[in-house]
Amino acid sequence: MSKDLLSKDLILPSLASRRGFLGGAAALAAGASLPFGGGALAKAPLAKTQAPYFYRFMLGQAEVTVVSDGPLPLGDPGTNFAGVSKDDVYKMLETNFLPKDNVVLEQNIPIVNFGDRLVMFDTGMGFSKAFGPTTGRLQKSMQEAGINPGDIDAIVCSHAHIDHIGGICSAEGKALFPNAQVYLSQTDFDFWTDEGKLGTPLKAFIEHARANLLPVRERIVFFKDGQEFLPGVQAVAAPGHTAGHHIFLVSSGGKSFAFLGDLTHHAVLLLEKPLMEFAYDSDPKQSAQSRVKLLGRLADEKTPVMSYHFAWPGFGNVARAGEGFRYYPAPMDMLRG
Repeated sequence: MSKDLLSKDLILPSLASRRGFLGGAAALAAGASLPFGGGALAKAPLAKTQAPYFYRFMLGQAEVTVVSDGPLPLGDPGTNFAGVSKDDVYKMLETNFLPKDNVVLEQNIPIVNFGDRLVMFDTGMGFSKAFGPTTGRLQKSMQEAGINPGDIDAIVCSHAHIDHIGGICSAEGKALFPNAQVYLSQTDFDFWTDEGKLGTPLKAFIEHARANLLPVRERIVFFKDGQEFLPGVQAVAAPGHTAGHHIFLVSSGGKSFAFLGDLTHHAVLLLEKPLMEFAYDSDPKQSAQSRVKLLGRLADEKTPVMSYHFAWPGFGNVARAGEGFRYYPAPMDMLRG
């Protein structure tokens, strides 16, 4: 067969069909701009609302309700995360399709209904607006979830930082969970309520800890590393972020997850490179060692994790990946009930 025949029989029909397709697409586009039947197109205002800020799943025989205290913006990640260059920090975020100008953390607060008691882990920022206006949503989120603050039996605190104990009391010193005992390490209680530190750069943290912990001092119970201080709740020391920082193994009916507190603040920066340092760590190097040790254990044992600061709702697994770890969020099941 000659080149002329190839050109005529094969190439030209192809070009013709391409022109036909483009012409048809243009006609469709033009037609789409015309009202059907000559009538007006339907339109509606923007809703500008979002779903309620809670999510539920089962843990063995217990029901876990994750509520939010609202997003917590930290600002420039190059300032808050150290141990690698700023350019490397920005590149890690960009590679994972995350903004480079501002790191926004969630505040995921699990409330576990064991059947005979309600146990809440951490309480958010409360009345403090040190990180902006989007925090302090815990009470509203609980209302959306149908949980009465008076029904909370125990508040378990990973540590005494401003965004974890901030929702225990109101600005007037009233206990917002009137029937709850508060569980915390004595090391953190002693350090963050120390009046002598009010003249230091930690002043805002000390003031907020005192405002939330001192009014309920008689209800505070101290736990120790390795202690199952409540049925189904075991403390595991993870020092470095604060001296008394702990994570918790939460168990029911043969199932368990680890509530990470502030073992890691970010699902990329402090997982891919877990020896990186975080600006709000009391002892950044000790914190990094705790992170590597405990994330390694959770990854090897395939224990699910509940992360306070990961993207909503913060539940999933961690696995080893190269020199660090990778977070795998669990799919949300919206068909319960």
